[in-house]
Amino acid sequence: MFKKKIVLSKMSTIPEEDISKEEAEKRLEKIQSEIAEIQKKFHADGRKSILVILQWMDASWKDGTVRKVFSGINPMGLRAIAFWKPSDEEFSHDFLWRIHKHAPEKWMITIFNRSHYEDILVPSVEWYLSKELIENRYDHIRCFERMLVDEGTIVLKFFLHMSKDEQAKRFKERITLEHKFWKYDPSDTRARERWDDYMDVYERIFEQTNFDWSPWHVIPADVKWYRNYKVAEVFLETIKKLELEWPQLKGHNEDSVVQEILQENTPIIPEKDIL
Repeated sequence: MFKKKIVLSKMSTIPEEDISKEEAEKRLEKIQSEIAEIQKKFHADGRKSILVILQWMDASWKDGTVRKVFSGINPMGLRAIAFWKPSDEEFSHDFLWRIHKHAPEKWMITIFNRSHYEDILVPSVEWYLSKELIENRYDHIRCFERMLVDEGTIVLKFFLHMSKDEQAKRFKERITLEHKFWKYDPSDTRARERWDDYMDVYERIFEQTNFDWSPWHVIPADVKWYRNYKVAEVFLETIKKLELEWPQLKGHNEDSVVQEILQENTPIIPEKDIL
């Protein structure tokens, strides 16, 4: 079922609530702790996986989002994958080939830094694929995400919504501050010239792929600390709804070594007291 239509021009790129930076960061710290605790049970439960998709216009600070939101998670249960221009090998396969092989296995949280939506976004703006092929890709993406969901993957999609003015400020930093030179790519400013076209295509993407089971969340991204807080809040709300269980202990009644250990008087020290 399609969710409500998303019109980017009517959506704010700045904080939508009356909250200070200090309060947002305080809440974020609490959210990080909750996410870390739930992730332990999520990992142990082992029946679900989570795919987080991040899309944005250039200079939206998506790397900072990943660091801030997921910093407390056990690295063994987290993977981040970046998708850039396809390689020759990737071009020789169907457009989802390079995507599907990185889909998360059970108990894993995987973050896509850009995603299969680039294979609709760029061809639509640059017009190097026919309209028919692009429409087919919408069908393939809907089926792909539906399959992931049916197999136990939670799909969370975020668009980091930044204003054109804010992007200009960040580009200026990249071409004037020496420690940020490495972030600048001439293709970024070329894409900026087609800003309105990209916004139109993103709205079309939302229209075609925003479902209750695979929702898009548009996050105001002009203010970094607010962006981080809102992404973390949505992520926490999502995982708190999962019906997770600690696995049952198996085979211990028949294990003589286990029975011997249970008879010993060694006290159990809570994990929090060991550190």
